[in-house]
Amino acid sequence: MKTPYLFVYVTFETPEQAREICSLLVHDRLAACANIFPSHETLYWWNEELVSSKETAAIFKTTQGHFNNLKEKILKHHTYDCPCIVALPIQEGHEPFLSWIKQETAG
Repeated sequence: MKTPYLFVYVTFETPEQAREICSLLVHDRLAACANIFPSHETLYWWNEELVSSKETAAIFKTTQGHFNNLKEKILKHHTYDCPCIVALPIQEGHEPFLSWIKQETAG
């Protein structure tokens, strides 16, 4: 059974930026939770150049109904020209956890 819940994966320039934006989104109940992962190395092409840098990733637990507002708030506060913001559908899950996401984003 497909659910209306999402994991939203986002990368940030610094742990501080990740913490700030995650706090905003959870405070505004656009996400029930945000997991911030330690900084890690990332390799990517940008402006015809291979770049190696450090990034911090986060995964938000939210609903499809909140995705557009969540994305817009991230874009408003993010420093990247083209931030990674991707929604991954939660196909199935532990019903009490999914209900918790719904409850915490209902405010």
